[in-house]
Amino acid sequence: MPDARDASPYDALLLLSFGGPEGPDDVVPFLENVTRGRGIPKERLKEVGQHYFLFGGVSPINDQNRALLDALRKDFADHGLDLPVYWGNRNWAPYLTDTLREMVRDGRRRVLVLATSAYASYSGCRQYRENLADALAALEAEGLELPKVDKLRHYFNHPGFLEPMIDGVLRSLAELPDDVRDGAHLAFSTHSIPTASADTSGPVEEHGDGGAYVKQHLDVAQQIADAVRERTGVDHPWQLVYQSRSGAPHIPWLEPDICDHLDERHAAGVPAVVIAPIGFVSDHMEVLYDLDTEAKARAEELGLPMRRSATVGADPRFAAAIRELVVERAAAERGQDVTPCALGALGASHDLCPVGCCPARAPRPAAAGADSTYA
Repeated sequence: MPDARDASPYDALLLLSFGGPEGPDDVVPFLENVTRGRGIPKERLKEVGQHYFLFGGVSPINDQNRALLDALRKDFADHGLDLPVYWGNRNWAPYLTDTLREMVRDGRRRVLVLATSAYASYSGCRQYRENLADALAALEAEGLELPKVDKLRHYFNHPGFLEPMIDGVLRSLAELPDDVRDGAHLAFSTHSIPTASADTSGPVEEHGDGGAYVKQHLDVAQQIADAVRERTGVDHPWQLVYQSRSGAPHIPWLEPDICDHLDERHAAGVPAVVIAPIGFVSDHMEVLYDLDTEAKARAEELGLPMRRSATVGADPRFAAAIRELVVERAAAERGQDVTPCALGALGASHDLCPVGCCPARAPRPAAAGADSTYA
């Protein structure tokens, strides 16, 4: 086993996330950042921003990242892992480039990145790597010494990610009325993406129908359903479903949509549904709006008892999982033999994204991969 207190050669961990507005005046500028280069009119962005305005113009993701930062720092300190943790976002303050600049000025030279996305996909992995390359290019233009940046592997099947979700489903089932609990259907929800993007997710050898994105989610859903059966004695039917679709209507995206799925399950006579948002690390806006607002309203219209289980958030088991991933990757970088921790049928994901993994529609420089622009 690698030394649990040794993160060398790394001297910092960077929490890299999406970002979100923290007040009404931030909403449109934030959406302009998200959609930059797509030519979307400001009036359309104001319409999209209504989701945020319903919650005072504040996305919960930033506070949730602050809670995760606190959990990581506490876990690291409790286990003697001396590794500073920084935070940068793609689309809102603290911006990634600013945080990397701060890290360089603090003398950080080997940076390990934790992205708040557990699965393989362009938007969930390669786009973060492209953002890292953009930030490094900006620092290079300023004449700063660039750190070497690596990214933690996908953690969808790490027990510290799975166990909190299993407990969340069990709690939600327990909250259902006694007469519908055993017949409840489990709807495992994740972000819909274009089918073309799903089909090319993961390494080239995993490309195909749904690619690694769908395969990984199905593996997680199966593991949770199996754990629920083992702990309750009830074999609940389940399905992987999707939410948060956007983009042009003529472009195919992964289906079924969660609200359509609720209609179909109600018509089939299902007595209750538990929605488990397995594709999300925290209860951010897409969970609050698409599930807690829209899906909840649809279930109420149907008279269908529904509960939504929690995401992992800042659960101490998730913080411990990140520490284990850091120590595992550090030991591998030092040349030690490491047995990666992973459950399910798929095994541990790759440490280094290979060439052709989750490609962009138009090639762009990316960091922290086999095709990295920056060594």
